[in-house]
Amino acid sequence: MDSHRIEETIRASAIFTFARSGGPGGQNVNKVSSKAILRLPLGRFAGLAGLSEAEIARVRAKLGRRLNDRGDLVMTVQDTRDQAKNREIAVRRAAALVAGSMRRPKRRVETRPSTGSREARLASKKRRGASKRLRSSQPEED
Repeated sequence: MDSHRIEETIRASAIFTFARSGGPGGQNVNKVSSKAILRLPLGRFAGLAGLSEAEIARVRAKLGRRLNDRGDLVMTVQDTRDQAKNREIAVRRAAALVAGSMRRPKRRVETRPSTGSREARLASKKRRGASKRLRSSQPEED
């Protein structure tokens, strides 16, 4: 699924609320609700996007700590003083998160450490042990 399609699906299934932003901005902060709060119900998103059960499970596992009790992805953006820009930034960030979590991890190919790296590791351990031995009150013999 490409990022453009994910963004369109998020726009269709997300629920936006707006609040007053904090931080600098003068009287604008007190008058304008420019902070965008995006709530993306994953069940509704998965239905519109046509995701498989495995993809939904992967998204839930990857985004687990970002989900609320109801299983919604909640994201807050207050980067700019413009509500529409904050809304677009929220959609792009959510799309990047969802796309990244849907990506299958590459399988790790098991490799062995090279002989040289093994020897270098053992040599450094010997040097470290020797320097520690010198610090003791009674040097030990090998």
